[in-house]
Amino acid sequence: MSITHFLHATLLVTHLEAAQHFYETVLGLKPVERNLSFAGAWYQIGVVQLHLIVVEAVVGDRVNSQRLGRNRHIALAVDDLDAIQQRLEAFNHAFQPSASGRPALFIADPDGNIIELLKG
Repeated sequence: MSITHFLHATLLVTHLEAAQHFYETVLGLKPVERNLSFAGAWYQIGVVQLHLIVVEAVVGDRVNSQRLGRNRHIALAVDDLDAIQQRLEAFNHAFQPSASGRPALFIADPDGNIIELLKG
């Protein structure tokens, strides 16, 4: 028996167009096509599949960190952290370097999700 491994991360967004602009234009991610019934956008980052899903598409009473008073947080390893930092500066998008001195940046997407970019 063979098992295929991949990591799938989902972030809830309220404004898909603003989120897509952020992830595609500011971070430079390329969207990938997915044939699923959920409204949203998919990105492939190495072995990670990142899914942005519109809040209204989620049915039922789900517990998420936003209801608990915390922002959602996802870490992404990137090949060229310096290029992303330059793009963030060009778009005047706020970011915070890691307080530990390691090569990482913390930024917020349009929905308040905290994105930690690590040098891959």
